[in-house]
Amino acid sequence: MFSPPNLLGGLVGKRMTTKYAIIIPDGAADNPIEQFGNKTPLEAAYTPNMDKISQTGRLGTVRTVPEGMEPGSDVAQMSLLGYDPKQYYTGRAPIEAVARNVQLSPDDWVFRCNLVTIADGKMADHSAGHISTEEGTRLIEELNEQLSNDNIRFYTGVSYRHLLVLKDMDINVKTCPPHDYIGTPVEKILPRGKGAELLIDMMMRSQQFFRNHDINKVRADLGENQVSSIWLWGQGKKAKLESFEKRFGLKGAGITAVDLFRGLAKLIDFDLIEVPGATGFTDTNFEGKGAAAIKAIKDYDIVVVHVEAPDEAGHAGNPETKKKAIEQIDKHIVGPIYEAIKKYPSWRIMVLPDHPTPVKTGAHCGDPVPFAMAGDNVSGVFQAAFTESNAAKSGLRIDKGYELMEYFLKS
Repeated sequence: MFSPPNLLGGLVGKRMTTKYAIIIPDGAADNPIEQFGNKTPLEAAYTPNMDKISQTGRLGTVRTVPEGMEPGSDVAQMSLLGYDPKQYYTGRAPIEAVARNVQLSPDDWVFRCNLVTIADGKMADHSAGHISTEEGTRLIEELNEQLSNDNIRFYTGVSYRHLLVLKDMDINVKTCPPHDYIGTPVEKILPRGKGAELLIDMMMRSQQFFRNHDINKVRADLGENQVSSIWLWGQGKKAKLESFEKRFGLKGAGITAVDLFRGLAKLIDFDLIEVPGATGFTDTNFEGKGAAAIKAIKDYDIVVVHVEAPDEAGHAGNPETKKKAIEQIDKHIVGPIYEAIKKYPSWRIMVLPDHPTPVKTGAHCGDPVPFAMAGDNVSGVFQAAFTESNAAKSGLRIDKGYELMEYFLKS
C-alpha cells in the first residue's frame, strides 16, 4: 500500500509556475462486459491519449469513497479534489444549493428533487427521459404554487435535477438515490425515519399534479418518458469547504455541466467556465469543453474538467454509449489538453473517473478507480494502457482518496 507524504506545508502560500490539468470522465470505470469480449468499456474504447499519459507517466488506483460512506459522486469528487468527505461532507443537496445560489440558514434542510418516471410501481427512469430544462422548470414552478409555504420551497435546476428546502423542521431520514434503484419497487425505497411522512406526502401529491399535465400529454404523444413524481433524496445542511488556493496555493477553474461539480467548485473558490452546448449528457459539447480548458490554462494554475456522459450511460445500462462517450472524451478533451499543456515550461496532467458506474447494475459502487498522471518528474515502473486491470497491477494504491491531490501536486 502506498501512503503519500503530507505536503501541505510545502504547498500552502507558495505560488507555483507549474500548470496542472485534471480530466474526470464521470463513472467511466466498470466491470468486464460479455459483448466487449469480457473487456470493460474503458478497455474496449479507443483511447490513445489516456494510454499515452498512462504509458509515459504513472498509473495507479485510488479509493475515492471512504469505507462506510455511500458511493455518490458528491463524496467521490470531494475526495479527488483533495478534501476528506468524513470531515467535510454534509450531503449532496447542500452542494448543489451552492451551485444554484440558494441561500440556506444553518438549520435548513435541503433535498435533491428529481423528476422521475415510475412504471408498474417501480423506479423506471431517474431523469424522466432527461426532460428538458424548460419543461422541468415549468413543472417545478407550478408545483411550487401548489405545495410551498413559509417552510417549504422548491428551487429549479437543470433538466430533471431540482431542490427542495425545508425550514424549522426536525428531520432525520434515510433516502435512496433513484439512479441506484432502477427497476426496484418504489415502496422499498421510500424515505424512512423522522419526517418521512411529510416527504412521502409531497411525492404523492406531486404524482396527482403531474398525472394529467399538458407537458406529460405532449411527452406521451412523442413516445417520451413522462414525469410521474418528484423524488426527494440527498438531504443535508449547509456546506462549507476551505478555499483550494488557501489549501494548496493554486488558483483554479472548473468546467462542468452539472450542479454537483459546479457547487463543489464554488465551495473551493474555483472560477467556473461555462461552455455552450454542455448538457451533462452524452450529447454534450465535448470539443467545446476541451477548447475552453486550453484557453483557461493560460490564466489559471489548475483546470479541472468534469464530464458526466459516461456516468449517464452507465445508469442507462448502455455499454456501447458508454464506450463512445469515453472515446469522445479522449479525442476532444484529453488529447487537445495534453498537447496544449506540454507547451508550458512545467506541467502535469491527470485523468481518472470519480467512481465506477457499472452498466450491469446501473448504480454507483465504491470500488477503487484507476488514475494516470504524466508531466514533470512523473515516471513509473509499470507503463501500460489506461485500464482498470492495469492500474490494479501497477502496485501504486492510494487508499485515502483526498491524498491523491497532494500526490499529484508534489514538487
